[in-house]
Amino acid sequence: MVLDTPEQIEAFKLLQLKGALKLELTGMKMWRGQSAYAMVKNLGGYKGNKQKVYEQFVSDLKASGILKS
Repeated sequence: MVLDTPEQIEAFKLLQLKGALKLELTGMKMWRGQSAYAMVKNLGGYKGNKQKVYEQFVSDLKASGILKS
């Protein structure tokens, strides 16, 4: 698969953040710098704990058509 448009690249980045946030929910830490939780909160202005932010983020990804299921 080749992602060559800016929209495809941005969608991949958002899906990567979704996966990283899901792993952070289980206790894993993905990066040395800012957490995926903090990145997602800053990206969309979400509020709440990690679980609520994850649920809101997934809902928005589904609504935008980036996430199918």
